[in-house]
Parts: sequence; C-alpha cells; structure tokens
Amino acid sequence: MTTRWLTPEEQRAWRAYIAASRLLGDAIDRQLQQAGGMPHLFYSVLARLSDAPGRRLRMTDLAEALKITRSRLTYVVNRLERDGLVRRENCADDKRASLAVLTDEGTAVLERTAPGHVETVRTLLFDRLTEEQAGQLEEICTVIARGLQGEGAGAGAGDVPWRRRSSCS
Repeated sequence: MTTRWLTPEEQRAWRAYIAASRLLGDAIDRQLQQAGGMPHLFYSVLARLSDAPGRRLRMTDLAEALKITRSRLTYVVNRLERDGLVRRENCADDKRASLAVLTDEGTAVLERTAPGHVETVRTLLFDRLTEEQAGQLEEICTVIARGLQGEGAGAGAGDVPWRRRSSCS
C-alpha cells in the first residue's frame, strides 16, 4: 500500500485547522469556566436541553446531538445532576432509556452564561470572517461531519462516538 502524503497546500490547511480549532476551543473553555464555572461540553449539554421540547432529551439522542460517547455523556450528566442543573427521568416509552431534563436552576445558569459565550464565539470566529467565508465554513464542516457519520466514504465512516460502547460495559 502506498501512502498518500499530503501536498504542501493540504499540509498547510491541516496545520491551520489544527491551530485554529485548538486555540478556539481553549478560548471558549476559558471564557465558560470564568463566566459559568463549567467547560464547553457541560454548557453544550445545557444548551441542547434548552432547545429541546420540554427541555428534555433521551440520553442517546443527546449523545448523538453532541457527537460524544454515551459513557462521556453519562459522566457529564452525573456532574450536572450533582450541581442541580440537570435531572434524569425514566422514559415512559422505553424502560431501558432515560431522559436528561434541564432544571430551572440549569436554565438560570444558561441564561446568565449564554450572552458572554455568544459574544466570545462572535468575536473570536464570526467577526473575523466575511459572510461568504462563514457560509463556506458551514459547508466545509457539514461535508466533513456527514462523511464521518457514514453519509459518505472515508476512514471512520459509521464509527460514531455515540454508538461506541465503553470497554468497561
């Protein structure tokens, strides 16, 4: 098998992507830690639940929406539950499933934290892009995500985090 090395242009694009994604992720995490005392993933759980009907989602659907493993989501929900921001309920339709539910306290934390988070995202990302570049960013990320989720050919297609089982299961 012959290795398909990256071209110099692809190597520059790859390195630019890695640098930007790490710097952006770090800046967003720092802002959310300072403003809300939580990492971006915890905030993302609260935000997804706030958008859901009745502020509740099946744990499996929440893991899929966040693109994380079920075991990682369980850890995060346990922490948020301990802090009173989320609670779990049994699913009436499926006794094997459980729901994550955003509490009133979780909603209040989200409402206090969201404006600063949105301003950080706007300042660090969208204010640096033209409208056309923002559209291109969405298009590029959508193509990549679809491919990684099995909607196209490629390495890892179909091997998505929310379907993986922990080795400790």
